[in-house]
Amino acid sequence: MDDRSTQLPKLPTAVSTRDVNGVRLGIESFGNATAPLILCVGGTTMFSWPDALCEKLARGGRYVVRYDLRDAGASTTGDAESPQYTLRDLAADAVALAGNLSDRPAHLAGIGVGGFVAQVAALDHPASFSALTLIGTRPVAPGPTDPDLPDHDQATMSQLFSRPGPDWEDRASVVEYAAQGATILGNDPDPAREIAGRIWDRTPAGIAGAHPANQLGTVFARLDCKPRWRERLGEIALPTLVAHGRRDPFFPVGNGEALAREIPDARLLVLEGSSTVISETDVARVAAAMLGLQEH
Repeated sequence: MDDRSTQLPKLPTAVSTRDVNGVRLGIESFGNATAPLILCVGGTTMFSWPDALCEKLARGGRYVVRYDLRDAGASTTGDAESPQYTLRDLAADAVALAGNLSDRPAHLAGIGVGGFVAQVAALDHPASFSALTLIGTRPVAPGPTDPDLPDHDQATMSQLFSRPGPDWEDRASVVEYAAQGATILGNDPDPAREIAGRIWDRTPAGIAGAHPANQLGTVFARLDCKPRWRERLGEIALPTLVAHGRRDPFFPVGNGEALAREIPDARLLVLEGSSTVISETDVARVAAAMLGLQEH
């Protein structure tokens, strides 16, 4: 059947920064700024949210804004190897940015480690949000996981992290390193090349650790994420979608299943064609599910 959505011209976007909560955040917006806001938390850069998904959401009548976390992309970059902020600060950034962009509660969406930010923001500032989407994430911080949650697939992690690192100052080297990593993780290497190049182009030069922080999200290995929040998930009263790649070896799908069990009335959407990245084949399903949430 002809998928006419593939023939639509790309939506114009606006790339800018916003100063909120004492920091600068890099953002890209899709759609009409007067429409209901979907705020997409980067994991860690905004490009963890596929262009095609943002466009589908905007065509569905939403104002979609994806943004870079601190120490990523166009956002404030300090010492990425020793961050002087916490997970709670990142959650406060999301709240402040949502308020800066819209006078109505926002649909908050977090992917990967951005899902940690979204969970904490929804728990600590529920009045700021109308709905919650969590994609490819888990209910505990980086580090040792809870006994009932599946940990990273060790064979995959060994293969991923035993490789020699790239020359972080050489774009071509970083792009190929990202493509190899995508293949190991079960993602398509071609989009990984393109995204890695876009990330590299936006990474500030001359700052120690900036490139691995942007490409790999290494800052989260050093970030203070205490206190735990899993035991509070039952407090979330927002309409919630949990989407998770069936083939994800980094946060295996049991993590998404746990989130969906523990957040009241959450909907679980298992993405059969996806690993750690939302595949092209699953974009339409994710967009439809996000648009279908009955927001408060």
